[in-house]
Amino acid sequence: MATAVVGVDLGGTNVRAAVVGRDGTLLAPPVQYPSRAQEGFAITLEQITLAIREAIATAGVSPAMIGMAVPGHIDATRGVVRWAPNFGEMRGEVFEVWRDVPLGDAVQARLNLPIVMGNDANLAALGEYYYGVGRGMARGLVMLTLGTGIGGGVVLTRHQVQGNAHWDGGVLLVGLSGGAGELGHTIINFAGSRCGCGARGCIEAYARRDAIVELAREQARRNPNSLLNRLTEGDPAKITPALVSEAAAQGDPTALAIWREVGYYLGIAVANLISVFNPEIVAIGGQIAKAGAPLFEAIHAAVRDYALPTLLEDCRVVPAERIEDAGILGGAALAWQAVEARR
Repeated sequence: MATAVVGVDLGGTNVRAAVVGRDGTLLAPPVQYPSRAQEGFAITLEQITLAIREAIATAGVSPAMIGMAVPGHIDATRGVVRWAPNFGEMRGEVFEVWRDVPLGDAVQARLNLPIVMGNDANLAALGEYYYGVGRGMARGLVMLTLGTGIGGGVVLTRHQVQGNAHWDGGVLLVGLSGGAGELGHTIINFAGSRCGCGARGCIEAYARRDAIVELAREQARRNPNSLLNRLTEGDPAKITPALVSEAAAQGDPTALAIWREVGYYLGIAVANLISVFNPEIVAIGGQIAKAGAPLFEAIHAAVRDYALPTLLEDCRVVPAERIEDAGILGGAALAWQAVEARR
């Protein structure tokens, strides 16, 4: 019987890998290498291979499967990255992004281990379901991941569907072509701010990292005596979400107002997700979720205002528990599902 799998988190800056047991325990600390995402497929493939080999050697256990979380549009059935805008290489004056890259076959050929892969935000939700706040028992989980952009994932259980009483555990909603779960592009204001996707009013346009920084810079300019402004020493380029949280923790009204605004927008999006999926849990992950109470109090206030009351009775909106290793654990959860399916 299999005792371990490898979870891999491929990012635009780093690739991280760890050997993971059935209960989500990392059997050794994660191994990290630069992903060198903009130096071409061959180089990034070599970095992935190095990280996985070292993770296996460090754990001293033979894994049964590799599960890899990859940003972009992933065709999990074929193991192909259909599109990943942060990966590629310069060709002349043009940056050619990954399109239809057979990443799964390439890794499997290098390591002689079966591999499954999926979108990183989708798999973060799967990892949080099994090894985080979902405990493998929640009757449905929706997750928003707050960072440079806003990712998402939906884990469905038999409690949310009709016609299959013998379905156990949670499975990812991936859609027809593997592109489902783009929850950051839920529109909350059709005439609102322009999003990077080209539409207006997506939640990503209001709550991604750069949107928060832009809002904070404007508020610091308008409130020159605020603690937030003093912490930057008058230099708005120093503002980060972490700095806003630092000021909020000290009671700065300007910083608290920033998290109230961002949280209220997020709460409207969460209310929409509750209406669509009726989950037991909505988890908020990513580094920005570390803002804590000021952010979550605003999220909860908006959810109370906009969610259907009877659906909200059965739903908890909470911080994700496995923020640091979300990709690794999501990949591992997918790998364990594949192991069980083979049995």
